[in-house]
Amino acid sequence: MSLPPLDASQFPASETTWHVLGAGSLGSLWAVRLSRAGLPVRLILRNPERLAAYRAAGGLRLVEDGTERLYPIPAESLGAATPIRRLLLACKAYDAAAAAECLAPRLGPGAELVLLQNGLGSQEAVAARLPGRRCLPASTTEGAFRDGDFRVVFAGQGHTWLGDTGRPPAWLDALAAAGIPHTWSEAIHGRLWRKLALNCAINPLSVLHDCRNGGLQAHAGEVAALCAELAELLRHCDQPAAAEDLQEEVERVIQATAANYSSMHQDVARGRRSEITYLLGHACREAERRELHLPRLRALQERLQRHLAERGLPVD
Repeated sequence: MSLPPLDASQFPASETTWHVLGAGSLGSLWAVRLSRAGLPVRLILRNPERLAAYRAAGGLRLVEDGTERLYPIPAESLGAATPIRRLLLACKAYDAAAAAECLAPRLGPGAELVLLQNGLGSQEAVAARLPGRRCLPASTTEGAFRDGDFRVVFAGQGHTWLGDTGRPPAWLDALAAAGIPHTWSEAIHGRLWRKLALNCAINPLSVLHDCRNGGLQAHAGEVAALCAELAELLRHCDQPAAAEDLQEEVERVIQATAANYSSMHQDVARGRRSEITYLLGHACREAERRELHLPRLRALQERLQRHLAERGLPVD
């Protein structure tokens, strides 16, 4: 049973700014919704050049239901000195630990962070660099993508799970007010494992077959065999609930997002680093640690690494 929220008077919304690091699709989507709900929000951009570009753009642009609106949300650079009490860390998984370390001097002992990264591994790395701060892992099915600098398209309403084993924070009410559907979960790691398995079953194959998610329907046997190994891994990682009906959910996601390119496909197509280390890499490391023989999962990792290397992209 979930514990009741802490007294909201301990965290008055009027006094606590939401800092958002990561002006990509999800970070921008959260920033806009929090801001238009009347909550104080500040973007953190990685350097003065990005800050200047943002200011020149006039703010964030969100395309929602075919309508574009400009939101001139205040921003600052990563090197600013203002204290941070509440942070949405929405950068890529491979940047999360370094960003946390850079911001550590600005994060007081009572600071709270929402960690919105793909895969597993980065959450523990962030928490290790921020002792005494509350790090809340999150998993989301929200749909959004960037189609320009500081311009994001809201592609579909989803849901976000976040949590730990402590009391739910009072500011969850602010998420509801901002129209961010969410659920507090004391079993958040099960959610993260389930999302990792979904990503491992879809993203790498979409890259290797160079297709939209719907194109994987032509490779149903390959998807099914991979799901069987991923389910076995989840059960051995003490996540039996995450293993239930995995193949059926993967097939539903492929059908529901048939017209979309996976995030990994988009990264590779644009010549950007992928999050392979926190998806397939994490799964394969956990399998090896448990001495599990999962040949399809290992072969998929090796195929993807070769594919990345041929394109001059990092393989980790």
